[in-house]
Amino acid sequence: MSPQLTAEDRCDRCGAQAYVRVSLPSGELYFCAHHGRKHAPAFSEIATDILDESDRLLSEDQSDRR
Repeated sequence: MSPQLTAEDRCDRCGAQAYVRVSLPSGELYFCAHHGRKHAPAFSEIATDILDESDRLLSEDQSDRR
């Protein structure tokens, strides 16, 4: 498991860039920020690890405005 998500990691729900990786006993799921927030209540109860890099969206938006 890589420590960071890359542009190659895609959301399992819609195919957008993944910013959330959820590790489960049976494997991993990847979510965009939208689907990560939407499904967080369900996977937070069963996940063994959650990597949420959705805050990168804010820093990327800020750098685009400079």
